[in-house]
Amino acid sequence: MDHILFLTGRLAQPSLTRVLESMAPTAFTWEIHELGLQVAALMTADMIRRRLPSPLSAQRVIVPGRCRGDLEALSAHYGVPVERGPEEVKDLPQFFGQNKRAVDLSRYETEIFAEIVDAPRLDLEGIVERARVYAAQGADVIDVGCLPETPFPHLEDAVRRLKSEGFRVSVDSMRTEELLRGGRAGADYLMSLNIDTLWVAGEVPSTPILVAREPGDLASLDAAIDALAARGRAFLADPILDPIPFGLAASIARYVALRERYPDVPIMMGIGNVTELTEADTSGINAVLLGMAAELRVAAVLTTSVSLHARRAVREADVARRVMHAACEAQTLPKGMGGLGSALATVHERRPFPYSADEIDEFASGVRDPNFRVQVAADGLHVYNRDGHWRDTDPFALYPNLQFGSDVGHAFYMGVQLGRAEIAWQLGKRFNQDTPLEWGCAVERTEEDLGAYCAPGTTMTKRQEKS
Repeated sequence: MDHILFLTGRLAQPSLTRVLESMAPTAFTWEIHELGLQVAALMTADMIRRRLPSPLSAQRVIVPGRCRGDLEALSAHYGVPVERGPEEVKDLPQFFGQNKRAVDLSRYETEIFAEIVDAPRLDLEGIVERARVYAAQGADVIDVGCLPETPFPHLEDAVRRLKSEGFRVSVDSMRTEELLRGGRAGADYLMSLNIDTLWVAGEVPSTPILVAREPGDLASLDAAIDALAARGRAFLADPILDPIPFGLAASIARYVALRERYPDVPIMMGIGNVTELTEADTSGINAVLLGMAAELRVAAVLTTSVSLHARRAVREADVARRVMHAACEAQTLPKGMGGLGSALATVHERRPFPYSADEIDEFASGVRDPNFRVQVAADGLHVYNRDGHWRDTDPFALYPNLQFGSDVGHAFYMGVQLGRAEIAWQLGKRFNQDTPLEWGCAVERTEEDLGAYCAPGTTMTKRQEKS
């Protein structure tokens, strides 16, 4: 059984002790070392080396998540692993695997076709740049969309250029002439053929996506499926997902019926009709649609990222397909998966306020310096330092209590923190002072040395740091 040493600051020590005691029984023994500073988040690797004598009796050392510096060098210095803990003290049980399932989110079954809907209006560099963006967000195939009544003289060049860049390519057109051009240029997929245009599949080696003559004409889709299956030809079948309120429910039923009729046929689902044409946050829509795709073992989805509200649709689909695949494989609900599994919860969080107002009172009572701490609890915003503890739901009501004198920079800093705190309280999100709010896969994430298991909200700005 490992013996683990937890390093912390004076304010966080009582809370850390309570959490560790509440975790019993554990697969390790533990001790806490208060490093001689008030705020755990100010801890650095250099400070640890100066203040923590060696050798250690512990087999592991856990430091606050916001601890800066080279932990590998510390591990080499002490001869034991030195690791960063979670963002909050109260997340330690999950950090050590209690109440947390081991979920592999690296696997998925459904591929993502990301459509460049305005490809005829872009030059080759513009098409390639858009493809790179979509691929970085998780797209497996770049779909080159053709537009009605819009010439596309560089279609072949676009396909060949994308292929030379290593992309798999689909050409999407209602005109057989453009499908033939794309196929002859080397497109991997052609979208879409029906029973009347199936002859195109005999002219080019591209894998066709099959549709019905009309969305409700399932007999014609079945005829196309049977014809290509008889030839031993690869294909995908798409019953077409209709937008709300123009038949979404009926179209979902078509997918279910297709899977029942053809248990092993690869299916395509075009989800852009719902994400683009519904003015709602697309992360939740993608979660539900990819959940259905996982249940039906859909081979690929076609998505778009045109409307600004759907600008993260490709990335959301990538996250959703992994989460939903894992849930179906494990036959468990798609929640409580941690890490990437919570990336689709972009607006609200399951545990937004880890500390109660009484616990924040306890933190505030131990403060002996003038630096302001900001925390958020269910009852609103809390600001405290050695001179007092103020709480309200409105930053403007709190601000008159905060005396900055002529320190304009500090006033600006606190304005930013209180603004973030108000948003966190209103929406039900985690707030950590000095850290941007977390928006899941709705925004690009930067890998920073952030996160702490210290008294939350006790991070200081660089101008306040002292060793």
